[in-house]
Amino acid sequence: MSEAAEDRPAGGERRFSDRAPGEPPREGAGFARGIRSYLIGLGLAVGLTVASFYFAASGLVWGPALPMALIVLAIAQMGVHLAFFLHITTGPDSTNNVLALAFGVLIVFLVIAGSLWIMANLNHNMPPMRQGMSMPR
Repeated sequence: MSEAAEDRPAGGERRFSDRAPGEPPREGAGFARGIRSYLIGLGLAVGLTVASFYFAASGLVWGPALPMALIVLAIAQMGVHLAFFLHITTGPDSTNNVLALAFGVLIVFLVIAGSLWIMANLNHNMPPMRQGMSMPR
């Protein structure tokens, strides 16, 4: 019998002790432990969001360095979401999740890069506005 089948009762319903793929089985893992993990993730996510708004609104960070500070905070928040909410781990069972995430990042990169390429090409090939408006009809 597989590990997943042992964790489920006869009716097939899930227990609170279900674990993320790649996460090793824990003794005494239950509802309270799962909620604690989500609350820690929520606290970190809210803290990073508040820090981003605080840095953007105050003069605490030097003006030209502000975009880099916000990028660092955004990457940290993505890491919090991946670890605490999506349960992306380094275990062997998490390989499909990591591959799906990498494919999603690739698609987003291709869409953004393609859009920028098309806009740059249009900007280069369009005539200036003065030429277009002064043409005789």
